[in-house]
Amino acid sequence: MSLADLSSTLWRIREMMDLLLFKLEEEQLVLAAGKTRWLPHATREVEMVLEQIRRTEILRAAQVDAVAAELGLPPAPSLQVLAAATGAPWSDLFQQHRAAFLTITAEITAMAELNRELLTAGARAVHEALMDATGSVTTYGRTGETVAAGRSSRLVNEAM
Repeated sequence: MSLADLSSTLWRIREMMDLLLFKLEEEQLVLAAGKTRWLPHATREVEMVLEQIRRTEILRAAQVDAVAAELGLPPAPSLQVLAAATGAPWSDLFQQHRAAFLTITAEITAMAELNRELLTAGARAVHEALMDATGSVTTYGRTGETVAAGRSSRLVNEAM
């Protein structure tokens, strides 16, 4: 296995992670617009990209182990360790891959968290709308049984 093959796989993973960020942003736009009709499609596209990344990660792990063996390193070294063990131009390239992965991972994590918050807010809004329309909604009790959730008083923080 060559360093060029590994670098090529890392580039593919970076491209897929960019696509994942794009798909998460699409999902966020669907959520923010309240277009719940399209939410299953957006979510399916996110899951498809994640599956592609998982498959490519298996290849990357095998390539990293092969390169590590060639360099006399223990299995599954980090990109930082690979960069330290190789000379120019590979050390610079692996450092650039590492920095890009750290950046895109932080962006993906933030976007996923925001989407999660939008989904939670949407579910809460649906729950409250059902309570207003029907007077009660079923929920789960302490032991897991279904019970009617009656209206309850709420505290509102006006400072928010």
